[in-house]
Amino acid sequence: MLTDRGTMASGRMEFASQEMAQHTNFCFVLPNDVSPEERAGNPCYDRPAKTAILLHGYTGTDTDWMYGGCAQQLAIDYNLNVFMPTAGNNFYLNRPWQGERYCDFVGVEFPKYIHRTFGVPIEKENLIVGGFSMGGYGALHTALSFPERFGGCIALSSADIVEEISGMKPGDARGIAPCEYYSEVFGDLSKVADTEANLRVLYAKKAADLTREQLPPIYMAIGTEDFLYEHNQQLRRFLESEGARFTYEEGPGVHNWAFWKEYAGRGLAWILEQLGSRSSLGC
Repeated sequence: MLTDRGTMASGRMEFASQEMAQHTNFCFVLPNDVSPEERAGNPCYDRPAKTAILLHGYTGTDTDWMYGGCAQQLAIDYNLNVFMPTAGNNFYLNRPWQGERYCDFVGVEFPKYIHRTFGVPIEKENLIVGGFSMGGYGALHTALSFPERFGGCIALSSADIVEEISGMKPGDARGIAPCEYYSEVFGDLSKVADTEANLRVLYAKKAADLTREQLPPIYMAIGTEDFLYEHNQQLRRFLESEGARFTYEEGPGVHNWAFWKEYAGRGLAWILEQLGSRSSLGC
């Protein structure tokens, strides 16, 4: 389905993913017909549109950012081609077998598909990944897994839960699900803290091979009343100790769209500023 909303084209499509071995849906918004009044005075329109991939949270779908969130306004305000894939409740991680390689789907296959189909730019300086909750974790994991592909990462209320679920036993329940679910998604929970599913392990591995400037800048935000607040504080302290290129914001709020709508725009503005410092294409 493709619709023309006057200032943009938007819609929902499906394609056959090799990494997930199934047809999967995605939503999109393209700022291809923004009115002169909306463009006036906006420096983001002094350069071609960039591309953002926005990830949903646990129990969510590709429609979350479109209908519950703010994808259309972000596309207009920041001159962004916005794409929102569906990937189930899999934390955007690869499993050992073909057909459930969600990290490779989001980080490699999906960007290549939207470039081939829509002609949108996906070079590092033009590609951003973001998400909320499970999608915030997924955005961090994807950006750090493919630092050569992503120019920035926006992580809102990130579900950085790997260290919390480490060592869980069958029959245990913690957070959103029982041990059996976490084992299916993350693998052996007795070892998961030492794998690349742990953002600290993944960051340290990439930082050992790349310079600080080669790693994508990270924007983090969390509501002070969010149940994931302390998880985000722990990750924040780790990134500070590593001298990572990141910024952190917090404010009153819980785990909902009232918070994410405000801070998604703040995160995009900061990431675009970082990209603009390295490229004349930034705004």
